[in-house]
Amino acid sequence: MKAVLFALLTGLCWGVGELFTKMVLSSGRVGALTALAVRASVALPLILIAAAIPLYATRTEPRDWMHAPPKVMLSLIFGSGLLAGGLALVFFFIALKAGQLSVVKPIAFCVAPAVAVLLGWLVLGEPMTARKGIAVCLILIGVVLLTAK
Repeated sequence: MKAVLFALLTGLCWGVGELFTKMVLSSGRVGALTALAVRASVALPLILIAAAIPLYATRTEPRDWMHAPPKVMLSLIFGSGLLAGGLALVFFFIALKAGQLSVVKPIAFCVAPAVAVLLGWLVLGEPMTARKGIAVCLILIGVVLLTAK
């Protein structure tokens, strides 16, 4: 239940936040990469505070992460940092500047779960069920119907 609650809060924040982002980009006063730089600069202190609490105050997060095996560190740096945290946001902000929020957001957030389900199955060995497969297909069909002209 905790995972679902936080996933819902994530979606709510992203949904409302991207509305403001699109409004800013549509003003013609701020470029996509400037908006992204401001977003990252404002988010970083909050993220550092949020990370410090379980690291130092509650001690509920591993503290020796800097000594993780190279495979773990490379996955953290390149996969989470470069791909998901960097390139994906650069591409998303450029797409958001160029297109409609109601088209760009559903496409980006439809491809992500489809890829996650597929890679979760192929790479992580998570179970692939008919239900998951059908659900991903329905999501893809829904986004095509939503965004097709």
